[in-house]
Amino acid sequence: MEHVAKVHRAHHPGADLGALRRAYLLAESSHRGQMRKSGDPYITHPLAVTLLLAQLGAETTTLTASLLHDTVEDTDVTLEQVCKEFGDEVGYLVDGVTKLEKVDHGAAAEPETFRKMLVATGNDVRVMSIKLADRLHNMRTLGVMRPEKQVRIAKVTRDVLIPLAERLGVQALKSELEDLTFAILHPEEHALARELIAEHAREPDPLTGVATSVRRLLREADIAAQVLIRPRHTVSVHRLRLKRGELGPCDFGRLLVLVEEDADCYAVLGELHTCFTPLVAEFKDFIAAPKFNLYRSLHTAFADEEGRVAEVLVRTRQMHRVAEAGVIALGNPHRASQGGEGESGGEPGGPGWLSRLLEWQSHATDTETFWAELHDELAQDGEITVYCASPGVAPAAGGGALPLPAGATCVDAAYARFGEAAHSCIGARVNGRLTALSTVLRDGDAVQLFMEPAAASVPSGPSPEWLEHARTPAARIAIRHWLAAHPPAPEPELAPAGATGGGEDARAGLFAGTGSSTSVRGGAAEEAHAEGRAGVRTARRREWGEGAPVAEAAASVVVEEPHAVVRLAGCCTPVPPDNVTGFAVRGGTVTVHRDSCHSVARMTATGRRPVPVRWEQGASGCRVTLRAEALGRTHLLADLTEIIAAQGATVVSAEVEPPREQRVLHTYTLQLPDAAGLPALMRAMRGVAGVYDVTRAARPLPAR
Repeated sequence: MEHVAKVHRAHHPGADLGALRRAYLLAESSHRGQMRKSGDPYITHPLAVTLLLAQLGAETTTLTASLLHDTVEDTDVTLEQVCKEFGDEVGYLVDGVTKLEKVDHGAAAEPETFRKMLVATGNDVRVMSIKLADRLHNMRTLGVMRPEKQVRIAKVTRDVLIPLAERLGVQALKSELEDLTFAILHPEEHALARELIAEHAREPDPLTGVATSVRRLLREADIAAQVLIRPRHTVSVHRLRLKRGELGPCDFGRLLVLVEEDADCYAVLGELHTCFTPLVAEFKDFIAAPKFNLYRSLHTAFADEEGRVAEVLVRTRQMHRVAEAGVIALGNPHRASQGGEGESGGEPGGPGWLSRLLEWQSHATDTETFWAELHDELAQDGEITVYCASPGVAPAAGGGALPLPAGATCVDAAYARFGEAAHSCIGARVNGRLTALSTVLRDGDAVQLFMEPAAASVPSGPSPEWLEHARTPAARIAIRHWLAAHPPAPEPELAPAGATGGGEDARAGLFAGTGSSTSVRGGAAEEAHAEGRAGVRTARRREWGEGAPVAEAAASVVVEEPHAVVRLAGCCTPVPPDNVTGFAVRGGTVTVHRDSCHSVARMTATGRRPVPVRWEQGASGCRVTLRAEALGRTHLLADLTEIIAAQGATVVSAEVEPPREQRVLHTYTLQLPDAAGLPALMRAMRGVAGVYDVTRAARPLPAR
């Protein structure tokens, strides 16, 4: 215990050791008579765990809880007793690392224990600090266990504890845990890496000469710095061998340059890049852009005049302390439970990955789902930040930075921002461009999410395809819950061509398709076989003929020839008060086009004589073709035809083109009782969720 106290005082000279001594006395007396499988008295374990944490700079409260961390679990000491003698803060930490009983939870005891620890870590990350040190000491002494138990513990360490150590920035614990796990799970590869390290140690290390050159260089530049050689640990050597094949003599370590101020880091970098040949591809600035686990440092590599290539880490002493000990060096930097800043001025609230984990685990009610999703969550490598906003959503709820795991898509962003309300997401813009919800996001992307209005007549939901695009457990769990509660309905038969109905009957026959196309909503198969329903008279019928009879159009046109048969051109469907031009066609019929129609320019260019036409006073009803461009989603056809009917128009025909890049094009030929209502109709159609433009249709000229 005196050794623990001495190490602790080195980091915290003014620490009050009274609580530590009382905690040791309680732990020693309560564990007295208990032995570890190694044959050592049990008290050696909490002492070793506490020493590990003291060496990393943990504060007194953490060390006190560490000494007591097994008392409630393995002795007659109660949690109430710990709280009474050492305070609620120590009691919380001890309770956080206390395992759940197998008697009560059976096979679910281990996963549910981790869930309990993670929830406790959400309020105080020191809980996981103690657990990591506890696991490291247990891994050091794992050799006394049966081989099969060693493998089981090593796998959980590899899949859960090591990723958590990475996320909490505790590199010192992570590196040793990796080496110990590697030795158990991959003994042959471990032996090979150890042999390579031993062979390298038999020869003079060329990095020694490089380090001497760097010290001289920085001294001449009047930069106060300490230059050290940092050997690679076993797993690091193994990974580098897989990456590069044969290792060179400078590959078994890196130079570590420690300075006092942030500005000194860049001064060192400038000298190295000026006096040596830098390897630009190896440069990374984690000071300007820190990693998600609080890590800050400059990484670079250079070749000296003798051709020796050295990798270099440049950081301040404080950065080095955090790089080695992470949250342990910072106490409790997030202080989520208090909602304020941590003891060392850390960021308020929890880190993004932990906030996400705590959110989705509350919805993973069964143990198996939680355990599987936890493995997937921790397998994600790295984190990004996107900036998310949604139209029609208050800035506090719909804007700001959104942390996500690397590889996350727009689907993940939607569920991270809106929770289960993301079921109604119908599309997204990334950096101003419309894109698929399956788009993988990059760090710094600006994301705008489009949501279906809450007042939508038939609420939408995610399709099974969304699961293929979801990378976060929160998204996957929410989507699975929705799909389980909304099994796909059987596909009804399509209405035959020529089916009647329209106007007020436009909603008849609508159904929620659950097809498997690639639309943003994932249900665009509904759009693909939408023809023949919702009052559409002749599905997929093109209205590109030379014209529609005046009788069908319900609008008059007056020409100089009183006996001429007049048709309105289907290519541009003119309506009052459009400027129009007529052309005589076969049989003496006059076809009327909008002046802006491509056909007018084409026929004029070929010498066709225009026929003067004008609208008859009092003409009211008309036929018009409109194109609606939208983000593909289920129920889009239903919502558009409902709006059309509400405006008093009748659908004569409709065409839905297959989706391209998550966008769909609807073309409607409509009968309006009054041409004056056309602007209001177009405005109403633009107001439908997902529709971003409605225009008058014009037939494209054929290719020549």
